[in-house]
Amino acid sequence: MNNPQEYTRLITLTLAGSHEAYGELYDTTIQDVHKAVHFLVGERSDVDDVVQEIYIQLHKSLGQFDVSRPFRPWLMGLVMRQIHAYRRRRWTHLRNTKKAESHEDAVAYDFSTEVVDKISNHSLLAAVGRLPYKLKQVVILHYLSEYTQEEVADILAIPLGTVKSRIHAALQKLRQKHNNNILIIGKVENLHES
Repeated sequence: MNNPQEYTRLITLTLAGSHEAYGELYDTTIQDVHKAVHFLVGERSDVDDVVQEIYIQLHKSLGQFDVSRPFRPWLMGLVMRQIHAYRRRRWTHLRNTKKAESHEDAVAYDFSTEVVDKISNHSLLAAVGRLPYKLKQVVILHYLSEYTQEEVADILAIPLGTVKSRIHAALQKLRQKHNNNILIIGKVENLHES
């Protein structure tokens, strides 16, 4: 749903105390929220906890939402702040327990049907997963969640030029990795042909 009047109605009813309206708001937004959290939180086991924190924070913050602005980018800004807080807590925990060096496990993805439909190339998805966090953020928001570059800038509270340069840098890294893979595959095939 991307109907501003419907979001405004649900927010107004939720602020008036309607649990059903908040349930509807949850139902209409959970797919986008879960998708972003899934790709930006390194630990699969923490995804549900982060999503729960997001919806608790959403309920607390609804009174501050300006109905003259689009709701989805505002919500994704909240999502990004909660993910950032999670990553900061996780980093602090790892640093304090001296396990940061041994915490280089590969990320295992649990693909949903929609994501597989959008990105069926597993090597590409793995390459996106290896991008630095700031580049991965803009790629996920722009290409997977289909936000405009302007909306991504608003969500992340960064200049539009920064979004554009991060997308450009991410695409360059992905192309470079793709070309390196082709080169390696080509060398292996040449070995077998001899």
